[in-house]
Amino acid sequence: MKLLCYAVSDLEKPYIMAWAQKNNIEIKMVTEELSYKNVQLAQGFDGVSSEGITPVDERVYQAFETMGIHQLAIRQVGVDNQDLLAARKHHITITNVAAYSPRAIAEMGVTQAMYLLRNIGIYQARMAKGDFTWDESTISTEIFNCTVGLVGVGHIGGATAQIYRALGAKVLAYDLTYDASLEPYVTYTDLNTVLHEADIISLHTPLFPTTENMISEGQFKMMKSTAILINVARGGLVDTTALISALQHHEIAGAGLDTLADELSYFGEHKNLSELPADYETLSQMPNVLITPHVAFFTKLAIRNSIEIALNDAKTIIEGGRSRNIVS
Repeated sequence: MKLLCYAVSDLEKPYIMAWAQKNNIEIKMVTEELSYKNVQLAQGFDGVSSEGITPVDERVYQAFETMGIHQLAIRQVGVDNQDLLAARKHHITITNVAAYSPRAIAEMGVTQAMYLLRNIGIYQARMAKGDFTWDESTISTEIFNCTVGLVGVGHIGGATAQIYRALGAKVLAYDLTYDASLEPYVTYTDLNTVLHEADIISLHTPLFPTTENMISEGQFKMMKSTAILINVARGGLVDTTALISALQHHEIAGAGLDTLADELSYFGEHKNLSELPADYETLSQMPNVLITPHVAFFTKLAIRNSIEIALNDAKTIIEGGRSRNIVS
């Protein structure tokens, strides 16, 4: 068996090599993300693994079908860059890694919330100008007195709920699917109640056409003026223009963003500051906004697990088995 891994970073290589040796499977690694421009690299391989945010169009799946490749193992949760209908059309089974380390992403969201709750960015901005004072405008609320609202309580949302409950917060949750195992940690309710009542609103839902811009002008107007929005899921869940307006007009108190709607053009790259989008420029200059470049997943455990799970899935499907991580 021979596998090709696209979009391999230096940090991933030792884990991929260890898996290959353990399973006695030949693996080739390339650094570029999978696209139609490089799909022919997969010729002669039995299976493929990839990750990233570059859109994959139907021509890629058609090429795989022609080559006799019938699976694609994604080493991440998100598959919104994949055309799942086109994959099915060309008999390509796509798997993702839904739970490589939910705790890693949950911890990043909680970290951002705590940073904003304690007004650290505002203090830092003041101190940079020689102002070491504090006043009523920056007094904080302790986390155990907060209500946290989770939009989506799958693997990551569930891990987030457990952390906040351990810190003493009340946790409200909105999800289309009910999970009885989360009852000790959350109170299920509707989306409007979450938006109205939560001091911290944390997004953990996939990006679909039905969830794109689900947090927009109307939703911001429902939130408390003291509320903090956390997005460690997908940038497209939030209407960026509406977010900027809500922050500028003090409709909400702050935002922690590990992902942005237009991140594809600059996250993960070296960029001249003059090349960055205007919305990023505006948000990054706000002391009550914390932006990280889609790195909530980025821990040693998460990288190892994503590789192990994805490559195990590739092997299973090639050998005629079925993975529980199939998304298409």
